[in-house]
Amino acid sequence: MDFRIDGLQYARWSEKIFRQMREGGLDAVHATVAYHENFRETVAVLEQWNRWFERFPDLIFPGRWAGDVERARATGRTAIFFGAQNPSPLEDDIGLVEILHTLGLRFLQLSYNNQSLLATGCYEAEDPGLTRMGREVIREMNRVGLVVDMSHSAERSTLEAAELSERPIVVSHANPQAWAPARRNKSDAVLRAVTGSGGLVGFSLYPHHLRGGPDCSLEDFSRMVAEAAERYGAEHLAIGSDLCQDQPDRIVEWMRSGRWTKEVDFGEGSAEAPGFPPQPEWFRDNRDFPRLAEGLAGAGLGPAEIDGILGGNWYCFFAENFPPQDAPLPG
Repeated sequence: MDFRIDGLQYARWSEKIFRQMREGGLDAVHATVAYHENFRETVAVLEQWNRWFERFPDLIFPGRWAGDVERARATGRTAIFFGAQNPSPLEDDIGLVEILHTLGLRFLQLSYNNQSLLATGCYEAEDPGLTRMGREVIREMNRVGLVVDMSHSAERSTLEAAELSERPIVVSHANPQAWAPARRNKSDAVLRAVTGSGGLVGFSLYPHHLRGGPDCSLEDFSRMVAEAAERYGAEHLAIGSDLCQDQPDRIVEWMRSGRWTKEVDFGEGSAEAPGFPPQPEWFRDNRDFPRLAEGLAGAGLGPAEIDGILGGNWYCFFAENFPPQDAPLPG
């Protein structure tokens, strides 16, 4: 299947970006709707998305099921699937798991860099693993069809989530730590646990996650993906670009600092400057998505493997994991 799906973006959404999605041939995009927002604030973000869907029905529409990817392809539009990068919309109420799924949320990260009520983030010094609530929430997420995403979570928490979850989990946007040693990138043990249990790893194009940062070459990135395909299986790999196009630098403070500190948290290391780094020249925005196919082909991957990594694998994952357990597939 030659669908084109990006497994994570947090752009400053606009008609320009929606049109660029179409120019890049994207059939679906997983869009972040919450970082530190509580439930009601997340609903306000969904309201804004409804206004965009009303204004640009020829470009975008809300995605709920895998069939919406097919509908997007058939109608020349992009299906938007919602996800939260922190469990803050749940507050402390497990009943909101089903409500959020009903409202269209399809991905939920159990932590965003810091300790949450569910799991430990990758910036914490100690990782005691999943909390008692985290274990219960994973079971409820499995039941309703809300995907467990451990992109910003720490090692032990992620390994425990992969073991406990009855459904495959994902790391929607990260790279191998051995290739680019950022705290947000993942160890071989994590990558094997996620892919070995049927999950997906979406490779990130965010410069702090790339070897060489903005100077990373398409060839180097593509070789990394090809090596990962040999190690973990191409059917378990995808793209989660983490594209933050047109966001003002102040958004970085919201992403990293939220409400938990009065200071500005610089993230990956004290030497890192605040603000968004420039994208590599070969992936500046959605229009460059087709260049990934060129790079992967140059790294020796075959057409079927490339189609899977650029969207087919996400499509199959959506089909299997979005519907509630024991529920008939949506028509």
